[in-house]
Amino acid sequence: MPIRARRTRPKTPLSPALWRTLLTAALAALLATLLAPGGAAHSAPRTPDAEEMAGRVKESKPIYSYTDAIRESVWVDIRIDGDADGRTDRVAVDIVRPREPAAEGRKIPVIMDASPYYSCCGRGNESQKKTYDANGDPVRFPLYYDNYFVPRGYAYAAVDLAGTNRSDGCVDVGGRSDVQSAKAVVDWLNGRARGYTTRTGDRRADAGWTNGRTGMIGKSYDGTVANGVAATGVEGLRTIVPIGAISSWYDYYFAKGAPLYNSGPDGLARGIESPEAAARCGHVKQQLVTGAPRSGDWTPLWTERDHVPDARKVRASVFLVHGLQDLNVRTKHFGQWWDALAEAGVERKIWLSQAGHVDPFDFRRAHWVRTLHRWFDHELLGYRNGIDREPMADVERAPDRWTTDRVWPPRGTSTTALHPAKGTAPGVGTLGPRPGRGTETFTDDRRLGEADWASAIDTSTPAKNGFTTRPLARDLRISGSSQIRVTVTPTTRTAHLTAVLADIGPGTIRDYTHDDEGIDTLPDRSCWGRSTPGDSSCFKNTRARTANVDYTVFSRGWADLGNHASDQHGGPLTPGKPYTITLDLAASDHVVPKGHRLALIVGGTDRNLIVPPADTPTLTVDLARTVARVPLVGGAKALATVPHAVVPRESRLDGVAPPRRISPVPGGRTS
Repeated sequence: MPIRARRTRPKTPLSPALWRTLLTAALAALLATLLAPGGAAHSAPRTPDAEEMAGRVKESKPIYSYTDAIRESVWVDIRIDGDADGRTDRVAVDIVRPREPAAEGRKIPVIMDASPYYSCCGRGNESQKKTYDANGDPVRFPLYYDNYFVPRGYAYAAVDLAGTNRSDGCVDVGGRSDVQSAKAVVDWLNGRARGYTTRTGDRRADAGWTNGRTGMIGKSYDGTVANGVAATGVEGLRTIVPIGAISSWYDYYFAKGAPLYNSGPDGLARGIESPEAAARCGHVKQQLVTGAPRSGDWTPLWTERDHVPDARKVRASVFLVHGLQDLNVRTKHFGQWWDALAEAGVERKIWLSQAGHVDPFDFRRAHWVRTLHRWFDHELLGYRNGIDREPMADVERAPDRWTTDRVWPPRGTSTTALHPAKGTAPGVGTLGPRPGRGTETFTDDRRLGEADWASAIDTSTPAKNGFTTRPLARDLRISGSSQIRVTVTPTTRTAHLTAVLADIGPGTIRDYTHDDEGIDTLPDRSCWGRSTPGDSSCFKNTRARTANVDYTVFSRGWADLGNHASDQHGGPLTPGKPYTITLDLAASDHVVPKGHRLALIVGGTDRNLIVPPADTPTLTVDLARTVARVPLVGGAKALATVPHAVVPRESRLDGVAPPRRISPVPGGRTS
């Protein structure tokens, strides 16, 4: 029975230490009575101990039954009539939550993954989809979040974005409808929006079982939605975990005017919308066509889908994960988002792997689940487990070899100017602190790309200019985003440019251009949480897929030279006229080892990574007016080379296979 405070004071004053002891015991007894959860499957009922009541608990435990968990579907009104049928749209929210806390009157937090892929494409390395029983109640929730976290006292909500699976509305690919689909659910969880027990009925659904504290997680498109919802500043969203996520949809489809794919967001909408949405949402797809011209010009459509300027509104903490060799959602996305969050003072943490577009569950599974568990415990349950005081960044240096940094980029990192200069052969030059003179020339060859250029870095070839430092006297770390300002004179009215940074030297890396983007999927399985006959917690194991290479391209940037005067609008060029443009080289974190060389390569069309221009230009590079600005840990003093080392010539180097053509779907098989 609850302990009541006495109305009379004790006759003999008690010492402060004794008062604290009695108060802690009373509080523990009170909360043990009021908040004790019911028994979990195969375990006895449990009451919190004094350490937990004092806020010193280290982690939540799997004390609740997953088999007996409540599984239900709710349709939340998002207050948008995207499909123009005269009624506001409702999105489907499939929920699984432990039964015991609700029975005891205890409110719990929610982990949410809002996705367009639950019926069209599936989630995770095994492309899992939602399943339902004969009554339409949810049976299988893709991925392991439900199996692992529900027994630990969390609810899990899987939201179908508008226009997908069992939701109303239309897919607008990153626009207001996408963001509002998930934001409205956060509002409903916090008592600010309406939910219903059916898609069309009037019976209201109540979220009184939750305390409203919500954490959003998801890879690719799902993580992008989390970024967008956080950028609204919605109350109740405590943390987001975006994995390989987009921060600006323009930068998913274009790089300073240069198209990265042959199609726009309308093609993605057709690939993920439900059959019902396909029949009623032609007007929305036409808006995507009109609003996203293939010219690469910035339009209001892209402004609506750019979350970076709204980082200042973010209230949630951010645990960001990205593959440094992600050629689908390229690393510019995490770099600009991270920088904006830092400027806004947002609490944040980051993992950077050597893989491509891969979930950390598939490249560092045990450590990832343990870290994510502690992160959610801290952010959603308020447990003082110390994760907020640990190093901010984990970076994969070699396959399965990780290092940490207290902050990222590391303290002491500063931008250093590196200049290309002529060498002893055409198009084969040097890179160093002193400005170069003269010119170099190359002709765009759309059949070639970064792998072809880097493999012939020491050979004079017509399609690229390559510049390298001498062999390094010590390790050199590049951490953050780079830029190259280049002045070129084209021979045609259209031209595209590529610049890459490469590490010239032998190494073993993840094979990121392979279909599985740096992992091998194995036949055996490991289990992460509780299972039911319809929802297994067991997933195929993976291991690093590696390649032995002579070079590694680690940062890239592209641009349409027609955008020389504006990042947002382009135009035709005048042949024979010089133009200066700045290419943004995507964020990276790479150590060029002692004895290796740092290379800057300038070329035209990067095959399979950008779309070629209408013409086939020859471009003349003005070396005196070209400079790369690279974030070096330790600044300019960190660049030390061996002065009289012999640099190889006319040799061909081996690397990973050239990047394959990527469909414009932020997800794919390993979504």
